[in-house]
Amino acid sequence: MTALGSKVASTSSPKNPRSMTRKRWVIIWLAFIGLSINYLDRSSLSVALPFMGKDFELTATQQGLIFAAFFWAYDFCQLAAGWYVDKVGPRRSFSLAAVWWSVFTMVTAAATNFWSLFAARFLLGVGESPAPSTAAKVVATWFPVRERAFATSIWDSGSRVGAVIALPIVTLIVALTSWHAVFIIIGVAGVIWAAVWWKVYRSPQEHPGANAAEVAYIEEGGARGEGSDDANAAKLPWRSLFKYRTILSMMFGFFCLNSAIYFFITFFPSYLVKERGFDLLKLGFFGAIPGICAVLCGWLGGYLADRAVRAGASVTKVRKTAIAGGLAGGSVIMFAALVPEAWMALALLSVAYSSLTVAATGIWSLPADVAPSSRHVGSIGGLQNFASNLAGIFTPILIGVLVDQTGSFVAPLAVIGAVSLVGAANYLFVMGKIEPLKVKEPVAVV
Repeated sequence: MTALGSKVASTSSPKNPRSMTRKRWVIIWLAFIGLSINYLDRSSLSVALPFMGKDFELTATQQGLIFAAFFWAYDFCQLAAGWYVDKVGPRRSFSLAAVWWSVFTMVTAAATNFWSLFAARFLLGVGESPAPSTAAKVVATWFPVRERAFATSIWDSGSRVGAVIALPIVTLIVALTSWHAVFIIIGVAGVIWAAVWWKVYRSPQEHPGANAAEVAYIEEGGARGEGSDDANAAKLPWRSLFKYRTILSMMFGFFCLNSAIYFFITFFPSYLVKERGFDLLKLGFFGAIPGICAVLCGWLGGYLADRAVRAGASVTKVRKTAIAGGLAGGSVIMFAALVPEAWMALALLSVAYSSLTVAATGIWSLPADVAPSSRHVGSIGGLQNFASNLAGIFTPILIGVLVDQTGSFVAPLAVIGAVSLVGAANYLFVMGKIEPLKVKEPVAVV
């Protein structure tokens, strides 16, 4: 049996001695804070934009283009970002990325027109691109299979927390000062976090705070460290990943998921203000409800997934149940624009966002589940995130155009709900067994 096979086989009977340190949980919660700041930065504009009218006269279509500018850069940089994370490791990739995105968050405060705002958002997207692949790599390196889904739910919930806290934080700063101060304050927070990550992060084998018992627990539980790699699999070229149906299915399915999720990151505040008549106070308070529900449900979904794996359920069954079920639940977003009362819309949006978050937890566990070696985890994360964020390019523009043409959010939410159902079918019927990709022939070293 291979080293990796031996480790995976041991996941059903974990040994957790009391003497074992728990540094891995410090690391993942620190990654959670980083992702929270990451999403606070990208979400801040969508919250501030409705209150920037005196400085910017933008149509809904122009707003969609500005939102999309971030994703044009963020998305196409994903292809290189995943490779970069595997090349330099999480310590360097996360620290440098955080400094970059924080600088261009602060630059946003100096924007004076459509094009300067467009440029600031584009460059912000470049800096944020390595973050999710880095976090996926951290989980693969620091966590055994039996804890992978919950650890993933923690860092992935940073995206929801960042969006949630953007509502009260940004509205409070705007009310007390101006929209310019928003971007300065959260940019400084990112620089501080980058310095902390650089100082704290190391691999389990090199970290002074992780004792031998914890390192053994991580390695024996199936973590994807370099010691678990098959020599031939580690040589698989990046371009060869596109030959696997599993990878292509992951890319398409994540696109479907993000088609729904990016409504919450872009037009959700505008929907509440324009369609449901929310003022500044209501937006800051009630607008946070779907995001809070999503965070809690994401953690619960990750916990239950790990519990099922520990009980002996197959990783394939656990992941597909979470992902397909979550996407199916997310499709109720199509009914939110049809109900007469604002509280009904918030309830449906809370169900949709929570379901989509459970699906995202499963999706972001997949790179560590299917990577042929530890050297491919970041690359696979980058590939699926590249495809998913094509939705970030097209969805804001589509929503903006449909709102301008129809005068409501009924049509765009109907489209988003239908795409979620297509995504659920993809994971159920197109993706095969979830296991490390097999390299059938020896790989030549180029």
